[in-house]
Amino acid sequence: MSSWPHPPRPVRHRPAAGVTPAGADWLASASRFPASVHALWAGSAQATAVLPCGTVFDVIGAPTLFGRRMLDQLWSPTGPGSGPVAAHRGILLLFAAPGTAQRLPALLGWEEWVQGAGSEGAMPQLLSYGPGDAVTVPPLLPQPEESEPAPATTRWLVAPETRHPWLPAADALLWACVRAARAGSAAPVPMPARG
Repeated sequence: MSSWPHPPRPVRHRPAAGVTPAGADWLASASRFPASVHALWAGSAQATAVLPCGTVFDVIGAPTLFGRRMLDQLWSPTGPGSGPVAAHRGILLLFAAPGTAQRLPALLGWEEWVQGAGSEGAMPQLLSYGPGDAVTVPPLLPQPEESEPAPATTRWLVAPETRHPWLPAADALLWACVRAARAGSAAPVPMPARG
């Protein structure tokens, strides 16, 4: 669970070399059949897998540009860092603590942030994957550069490295969303008045 604002800060965000064996164990533990997931990856470390959300992790999906802004905020000197992050078909997938998929939209609504509107400072619609949902996770290892002329559509930006990675909760992602929305507008966006 999150202990933000004072988490054990994860290793500085850098391009992912690949998922470690401990990270693969963590990912596979989300499945009801972890041995099957390990068997898939034993057959090909380049295989993607579809894993359920809600028990080991939730996932918040953001359009790539806004997701990058969120990641910049999370990794700023005052930010808490992030858990694993993947890119999948134009969406950044931020792995979060279980419960975040339900709580973050409620917090954004409480903060009266408008999602999906075209106004300045509005944040795009975020996708929340929690209990009953599943996400496609990238291969354990990146594609060899010579084997694929185009960039991979599914890849790790921050790969899981430990058996129990720190996962941001809704409060940390709310913090990043608000700051990313403000950073994306030309002028500071005041918080709307409560009525």
